[in-house]
Amino acid sequence: MSAVEGLSRRERQILEILIERGKASASEVRAAMPDAPSYSAVRTLLRVLEDKGHVKHHAEGLRYVYLPTIGRERAKRTAVKHLLKTYFNGSPEEIVAALLDVSSTRLTNEELDRMAQMIEEAKREGK
Repeated sequence: MSAVEGLSRRERQILEILIERGKASASEVRAAMPDAPSYSAVRTLLRVLEDKGHVKHHAEGLRYVYLPTIGRERAKRTAVKHLLKTYFNGSPEEIVAALLDVSSTRLTNEELDRMAQMIEEAKREGK
């Protein structure tokens, strides 16, 4: 099972905030959440994430600061796998087509060349 499978939407939001920031207090997490639940609900969700092994905490002065237990690289891979499964029917071709079709994001020739090089390397490695 991947790092974020089985998490509720709110648990995933909290974990994403912690991964993005590196660490945060419950108040900081709550402030970063869209349509945030109560402070006590955020604290409860942080405890649940800690019980599941996704988050740890330590005291900084009078407050607890929470940190993700997975690194950014692993979180990125997990998030892409989730997107691929949920929105692109498990098709890497569809996700690449969506990336190339995003009109607000103009890929530079250098970015396209690097992507082509990654595809060639994947072909050689038989991925």
